[in-house]
Order: sequence, then structure tokens, then C-alpha cells
Amino acid sequence: MRVVGIESSCDETGVAIYDTERGLLAHRLYSQVKLHADYGGVVPELASRDHVRKTLSLLDQALADAELTRTDIDAVAYTMGPGLVGALLVGSCIGRSLAFGLGVPALGVHHMEGHLLAPMLEDDAPEFPFIALLVSGGHTQLVEVRGIGSYQLLGESIDDAAGEAFDKTAKLMGLEYPGGPRLAALAAEGRAGQYRFPRPMTDRPGLDFSFSGLKTFAANTIADSDKSQQALADIAFAFQEAVIDTLVIKARRAIEQTGLKRLVVAGGVSANIALREQLTEFMQRVGGKVYFPRPEFCTDNGAMIAFAGAQRLVAGERQDLAVITKPRWPLAELSALDRGLASGA
Repeated sequence: MRVVGIESSCDETGVAIYDTERGLLAHRLYSQVKLHADYGGVVPELASRDHVRKTLSLLDQALADAELTRTDIDAVAYTMGPGLVGALLVGSCIGRSLAFGLGVPALGVHHMEGHLLAPMLEDDAPEFPFIALLVSGGHTQLVEVRGIGSYQLLGESIDDAAGEAFDKTAKLMGLEYPGGPRLAALAAEGRAGQYRFPRPMTDRPGLDFSFSGLKTFAANTIADSDKSQQALADIAFAFQEAVIDTLVIKARRAIEQTGLKRLVVAGGVSANIALREQLTEFMQRVGGKVYFPRPEFCTDNGAMIAFAGAQRLVAGERQDLAVITKPRWPLAELSALDRGLASGA
């Protein structure tokens, strides 16, 4: 089955084609970074309009890359939620209409399930069961994964997600949008031990996260500094160190609590080099293994939606003609699949 995946939940338009026999055939991604840079963040209406402009052209480019035409499409998967409602409507309308016009099945996909399964696109894919640490601009979650759709939420952020904290702190430092990657780059110039940030909610039991206080702590630290480039780099280092330490501590607790030895890390923040290094070192130390998607599949992309959609489409799931979006959609609402992965070579 050749499945087109359409991702439009926020500020990136992604289209990909996944073949359940041959694997990922093509993927295209358009980022709206330049569009939103002047505003210092995503403007939902502008994001929606840009998805309208870009989605079909990206589809044609992906089909050309795969040496296919629209008549070769067997099914369409699109992001139904969570995300920005206007952006989701664009992808859902295009995806459902495309499937109707071609006479093929369609399916709305959970955005975070796409991230969770993204490492399955790699040659060294994890086997079930595993712990998933999902870290993005909108979500920070620890999930016990027993199979596709068999998810138990172990902990999540009660306020800002890790990626959101990165972006907000970067903005406080005057860094350009998107702030998270720029803060990480600045942290690489920082010196250890110059500042000490708290590790929120690590002094009590549990697997929930809280990052909003770190933003306030950063704001006060920046205000009290001389705001030189070196001072900001040192603050960025301490902030990033605190976030990463917190994520590692909570991941360790989840591993100890479940006894599982496989850790999947996905979402935009999973591209952070320092986070990858520390989680890799930790899992090696406990005799386990950590799995990441390639950097291009850490951020939002169509490949993860095509792959996740293919798993459920092969199992017989379908969407009716109604266009539905779910801006808020808990992972726990997804149904579990009884079958194994439909993975291409």
C-alpha cells in the first residue's frame, strides 16, 4: 500500500509517500520560519494560509521524486490533531478531498503518535515494548509503549513543554525566532558552573514535568547579569543543562519503574545534541539502548504521518467523509492494533 502523508499541524508543511513493502519513497518539507520570524512566533492565520499555498505543490514534488503519479496513491493519511485548528483544517480538507477524488481510503493521524513512531523509519528501529520520551514545542510526555495504540501515559508537563521553555527563554535573551535551536547554539559557547538553575519537580516522586518556573528564573538571571554575550552564553548553558538534567532524571525514573531497557526519544527537542549525548550515555550505563529519529524527522514532517497512517490503514481503519480536527487529542484515546508493524524494506 502506497500512502501519502500530509502534516500541517503548526508551521511546517510536510508531504511524504510511504510504501508498506518498499519503505519511505519520498518526502518534502517546507518550513515557515521566515514567514513568522518578524513576529517572534507562529501566527496561526498566516500558518493556515501558507499551508493552503504549499501542500499540493509539495505533493506533486514528492510524487515526482518517487516517480509516481496521483493515480498510484492507494491511501491518504493526514494530521487530524493535536495542533492549531486552522492549520489542521487545511491538511484535513486537502487530505480528505484528495482521497475522495481518487476513490481511496483516508485516515486522520494523531500528531504525537507520528512523532512516537518516527524512529521506526530508521534501519535500527526499536522493538516493542519501550518507554517514549516525547519532547517538542507543545508536549513533554513519558509514555509506556506496548504496541501501536497501546500507550500508558506515565508523566507529562503540567505547564510549559520543554521546547516551549527553550523558545520563551531564547526570546528573553533577544534571540531570533526560532529560538530553541539558537539557544542551544549559544549554550555551546557557555561555561559550566557560572550559573545554577533549579531542576523542577525532581525533588519529589513522580514523572510529571514543569518548565514554566525555569523561564521566570531565566528572566531574573538575565536581568541581574551584565547582558554581555558571554554572560548570555553562560545563562544559556545553565538553562539547557537544567532542562536536560530534568529530562534525564525523569527518564531514569521511568526506566526503573517499568524495568524496560529501550528508550525512544522523539519530537523537535530530540534533535538537541547535548540531550542525545546524555541520554545515550545514561542508557549505556544501565545496559539499555536509546533510539532517535534522524534530525530531519525530529521536527514536524510528512514521513512520520505517512508511516503512522499506514499502520492503521493496513489494519483496516478508515475516516468517513466528515472533515474532523482535534486540536486537543489525548494519546490514550487511540485504539490499540492487534497486528504487527507494516514496514517496508
